[in-house]
Amino acid sequence: MIKKQTVLYLLLVALFKQMSAQQITLIDESNLQPIENVMIFDESHNVMVLTNSKGNASIHEFSNDATIIISHPSYEIRQFLKSELGGGPVIYLKEKVIKLSEVVISHNRWEQRQSDIASKVSIITAKTVALQNPQTAADLIGNSNEVFIQKSQMGGGSPMIRGFATNRVLIAVDGVRMNNAIFRSGNLQNIISIDPYTIQETEILFGPGSVIYGSDAIGGVISFSTLKPSFSDSSTAILNGQIASRVSSANNEFTTHFNIDLGFQKWAFLSSFTQSNYNDLLMGSYGPDDYLRNEYVQQINGVDTVVPNKNPKLQVPTGFSQTYFMQKIRFKPNQYWEANYSFLYSTTSNYSRYDRHIRYKNGLPRSAEWYYGPQNWMMNNLNLTSSIATTFYDEINIRLSHQLFEESRYDRGFKDSIKYERIENVSAYAINFDFRKQFTGQMQMYYGAEWVFNKVNSEGTDINILSKTQTPGPARYPLSNWSSYAAYATFEWILSDNLKLNSGMRYNYFALNATFDDTFYSFPFSEANLKKGAVTGSLGAIYNPNESMWLSAIVSTGFRTPNVDDIGKIFDPEPETVIVPNPELESEYAYNAELSYTQIISDFFKFDATVYYTVLDNAMVRRDFQFNGADSIVYEGQMSKVVALQNAAQASIYGVQGGLNIKIPGGIGIKSRINYQKGREEMDDGTISALRHAAPLFGSTHITYATSRLNLAFYALYNAQISYDNLPVDEQGKDYLYAKDRDGNPYVPSWFTLNAKVLYQMNPILSISFGIENITDQRYRPYSSGITAAGRNFIASVKAQF
Repeated sequence: MIKKQTVLYLLLVALFKQMSAQQITLIDESNLQPIENVMIFDESHNVMVLTNSKGNASIHEFSNDATIIISHPSYEIRQFLKSELGGGPVIYLKEKVIKLSEVVISHNRWEQRQSDIASKVSIITAKTVALQNPQTAADLIGNSNEVFIQKSQMGGGSPMIRGFATNRVLIAVDGVRMNNAIFRSGNLQNIISIDPYTIQETEILFGPGSVIYGSDAIGGVISFSTLKPSFSDSSTAILNGQIASRVSSANNEFTTHFNIDLGFQKWAFLSSFTQSNYNDLLMGSYGPDDYLRNEYVQQINGVDTVVPNKNPKLQVPTGFSQTYFMQKIRFKPNQYWEANYSFLYSTTSNYSRYDRHIRYKNGLPRSAEWYYGPQNWMMNNLNLTSSIATTFYDEINIRLSHQLFEESRYDRGFKDSIKYERIENVSAYAINFDFRKQFTGQMQMYYGAEWVFNKVNSEGTDINILSKTQTPGPARYPLSNWSSYAAYATFEWILSDNLKLNSGMRYNYFALNATFDDTFYSFPFSEANLKKGAVTGSLGAIYNPNESMWLSAIVSTGFRTPNVDDIGKIFDPEPETVIVPNPELESEYAYNAELSYTQIISDFFKFDATVYYTVLDNAMVRRDFQFNGADSIVYEGQMSKVVALQNAAQASIYGVQGGLNIKIPGGIGIKSRINYQKGREEMDDGTISALRHAAPLFGSTHITYATSRLNLAFYALYNAQISYDNLPVDEQGKDYLYAKDRDGNPYVPSWFTLNAKVLYQMNPILSISFGIENITDQRYRPYSSGITAAGRNFIASVKAQF
């Protein structure tokens, strides 16, 4: 006689087999990876399930005669009869070439459909990054060809968006603003502190984003979202991971990366590590000889000596190394609450500021040494979310963050015995409360509050390289605190099936306190105190008469309040010039209007275009100044003209951004993007100059081929010329950066490169990629950059994931 326990066991086994047979797995056909959050439903929408992080979903709740529809915004829709899906099949989905709308978060910190937003937002996906294989986060952004990247050295990358850059563009990582109180108007390199291997998705919000992000979000917002740990949907833990390595020839790069993701039902953990090493960068063979590095400074027997460069195409010194680490912990005690903690850390070796090494005076180099010390960045970020609806909100997101920044500079003049060391540390704290409330089916509100506090410490040391003695020197910044208090609200109205409205407003209160040390300079003031408020807003409309056309318009304002770098810095931006503090600065404001149009024809053609016009009022710009009644002072051993940031100008910029995407049968696609901007700035004497951060016309055209497991791209990148007469006045004096025209004046030559990339998924675990950048080995230097771009560059990468 069979025991009851045995019968029960056999019944459970049979039930388990039946349930397993009614489970399907959805896989991306190009990279063989599971697809999460795919919606599976029947024709009447009575039953709906989502796939988990493994791409799995159970279909046992569907009736046996049901037609099952499989849908995801990024993939082509498929449908089956349930009877066709017996045995737990694997279903491969093909990614859409033409996407109607994607989900974005950067617009108001909550998920929204791209077609519900009046502002222009571009998305860079992890699949795009895998094909392009960028070395740094700056290269990742530049590869979009919607943002122009300036580089003063290889360890850098300063984004330019719609004629604005540096502290007029905001960078956010997992919702936390990276911009701090010493973000300067000169070119920045903080973006390279973000590991491209850990970036899940990047969103670029064009135009003012101050309603959500506050100060600095004038030209736009670059929002990086990093990898998140995955939960298990059963009592069995899941383990995922990735090991990758990349080499490239132009700078002899060698990068290794690994991450591991361990998930349980309520806890999940993710760890990531990346190490990159780069040697000096090799420029191309065909282009202006002005860019060649014919000689460099080397110490021989303790004496600065100019030595010939055996390979003038090798840019000495530009090499450096970088290390990234990330740890994330995710906890979900129930269906309503979730906590996410992340720790991000990045550090570099010393790296030379190359553009300072190519400046000359009286036929000799100005600098024997000019390098940045290790750029260290650390972020702690705790994020709590709740979906327990109340009278005041449906969902709440609380974010507490702390960041530490350390930057240092070392410079020594040619045959000078004194090396100047300047070290800066910033501690940045922030608390954000973000709420979402659905009032009716037609109206939704997003609102919140923010507190930000930055503490700046700066010190200077003068080092005698002969006697090895050190003496205190003037610090770059005063001892300072910078704080921000803000509240905001944005609204969405659905006025009809075809018309939606977006609106928002923010009030910001700022306080800055700085104490100046008069040990080295007799300042006419001992401290600076700034307390100001700012109001910004936006109003936009989206009209879509059908699913294939969108027309949107928006007017918006942005602002930037003076920070510690603006008010308190002492620094030489160019030879024989010194910036001094100006505690009388006030905020600058941007007023923007733009119109966007998107047209899709079936699933094979997409066209989009945006036109915009922005005015920057009360702009903070460098102007001649006096320090204690003198227009020149001695700074680091030489007489220098005094300048300071002042609210002394108005600037305007207009432009067009456009794109074309065509799908051709057989897996072939054509994509092209173009960006044109024209900026004007009022000078001190009333004349008009081109705007410094308005890049030349630039764009790209891609021919792609995608099939199961294989992705190919052949593409051209191109930039237009800027003549000497059209260069900004400030740039006309930087002849060491630019090529020379027939009259011997600096200008920016036009250039283009041809490039090819291939990504092949050998099996679900192993993928390989190859690329050739700058196939024709062009020698070119992007506008305003101090370093010449890489010549012909061979890239190879291998990745194993489990």
